[in-house]
Amino acid sequence: MYHWFVLPLLTINLGRSIFRLVHDGLSWDGLITLLTVAALVMLAFYARIFALSVQDRVIRLEERTRFEKLLPDDLKPRIGEFTCRQLVALRFASDAELPGLARRVLTDKLTEGKAVKRLVQNWRADRLRA
Repeated sequence: MYHWFVLPLLTINLGRSIFRLVHDGLSWDGLITLLTVAALVMLAFYARIFALSVQDRVIRLEERTRFEKLLPDDLKPRIGEFTCRQLVALRFASDAELPGLARRVLTDKLTEGKAVKRLVQNWRADRLRA
């Protein structure tokens, strides 16, 4: 609903408000309408960003817990070195391949999520992503 209804409708409304303000001339009502629509667009974007930020924090916590269980003893003290992006990307790795990938991410200093995801061979689906 967010991507296929809310954003398109808000975008159309924003465009319409700008068009009316330019076409009909500057008026107090037109300006208030444009500002209200702009506020709604910002609200929609920030609501999405806030939800994704909270979700990434939960993933970070889940993955650190998972790392505690699956990583070999020599890597456990290094769990704090993983960035949030690395942890979010490594969540797709199967339990069997996680220790090797985690070691490679730290050794090769891979910081980009896409680069880490490309290394994953056996994917674990994340069907609960917001």
